[in-house]
Amino acid sequence: MSERTSTPRTEARAGDAPVVLDDDATLHAMGYPRKLTRRFKAFDNFAISFTIINILSGIFSSFGFGMNAGGPRVLVFGWIGVSVMVLLIGAAMAEVASAYPTSGALYFSAGKLAKRHKGAWSWFTGWLNFVGQIGGTAATGYAAATFIQAFVQLQWPSYQPTVHQTVLITALIIVLQGLANTYTVQLVAVLNRISVWWLLIGLVVIVGALVVMPDHHQPASFVTHFENNTGFTNGLYGGMLGLLVTSWTFTGFDGSFHMSEETVGATVNAPKGITRAIGYSAITGLILMLALVYSIGDYAKVAGSGTPPVQILIDGLGLGVAKVMLLIVIGAMLFCGLANLTSNTRQIFAFSRDGAMPGSRWWHSVSLRTRTPVKAVWLAVGCSLVLVVPGWWSHTAFTAIVSVNVVGLFLAYAVPIFLRLRLGDAFRPGPWHLGRWGRPIGWLAVVWILVSSVLFMLPQASPITVDSFNYAPIALAVVLLVATVWWFATARRRFQGPVSYGRPDEVAAMDLV
Repeated sequence: MSERTSTPRTEARAGDAPVVLDDDATLHAMGYPRKLTRRFKAFDNFAISFTIINILSGIFSSFGFGMNAGGPRVLVFGWIGVSVMVLLIGAAMAEVASAYPTSGALYFSAGKLAKRHKGAWSWFTGWLNFVGQIGGTAATGYAAATFIQAFVQLQWPSYQPTVHQTVLITALIIVLQGLANTYTVQLVAVLNRISVWWLLIGLVVIVGALVVMPDHHQPASFVTHFENNTGFTNGLYGGMLGLLVTSWTFTGFDGSFHMSEETVGATVNAPKGITRAIGYSAITGLILMLALVYSIGDYAKVAGSGTPPVQILIDGLGLGVAKVMLLIVIGAMLFCGLANLTSNTRQIFAFSRDGAMPGSRWWHSVSLRTRTPVKAVWLAVGCSLVLVVPGWWSHTAFTAIVSVNVVGLFLAYAVPIFLRLRLGDAFRPGPWHLGRWGRPIGWLAVVWILVSSVLFMLPQASPITVDSFNYAPIALAVVLLVATVWWFATARRRFQGPVSYGRPDEVAAMDLV
């Protein structure tokens, strides 16, 4: 990867003297006035994606699935392999982010990179991204609520969690995160920085305890142990499903892209934020994965428990210490949801700014007090709550709705990368670029996204029943059907892709001071 790290950025245009573009000038050149305050530095931009990926939240939420779909062999070696593929996706996305550092991120770059049908490419990318992020906010809140109740049950054994309580706690978490994004915006930036250290220090504490305290660890060869309890007799199929543990964890790194308009030196710091978040998460996640795998005692007992990682902590560390470790994990989940909602809000703000959402004029307005899109915050909160409501009656119904989260996000990631590849040499890279490696890395990224998306939509347990059925294909089909009908009914006549508000000098005059 090569970087030209000078900021402001200089571009030469035929017949003109070189023009120096700082962050605002880059935004003006893309047709947008500055409405958001640039309060995010390089570390802050990295922190948003690192927090959303959130290895503690992701691994603790999906570890049990991996124990039954491939076991230690897939959990460890699958983590390594899939992490490399996700890093390629992130690098390809980062190259696009350097060229188009806007809050619109994926849908904006899709509209700019498409040769034809710019509006359609932009429209479908934006809605996949929107639905994926809304589902992510809902799913993260639900996971936090589940682990909070696991902690309460450890503390007070008479407490019995119900789906109703889970939904209510989830709703409370999402509303509180909305309030934080509304009234304590500066605190949100501080919390994103704290979250990085919470994750890293929490990792050290949990891993250290798992290394030192258990009376027994599995032998070194245990890492090759294979387990297939999916119900499917084909071990290869079961192992392939286990790869989803890593893919579930590595979502949301487009957050750095969405925060571009609030990041200083965005043409370099946004792409760095994406790749560094993935790279550091891959390394730290592998350490945590190994610590958990080698601390498994009774495999059948752990795999059959409601929350296998918590059972590992209890068996190896004792109940008192396990409670402390669980509080660290819950804190990480809450940080993850807060960062996810922040990123979600910026995508809504940008999508509305270009007139792609009902009531767009309302959602892209910015609070003069906080300089943030407060109304977009509450649209994100409201939509997330709508997704949570079906969980009141059925956990299966909730899972069916949010199952499109990961597939929607990764397909949204694939579109601008694919369009950049199709554009070939006509693509004008930003200061951070991959050079001659751009095309091979981009194609590997697109191929892996397609492969992993198929895995996400295959049956994940046998026998297939109403409760075990994978509803992701149906949820994705519904999203695409609604977006398609809406596009041909009205949107194609009023939405032509990202809007330019005028010449650079004209949009500069529209900046909020």
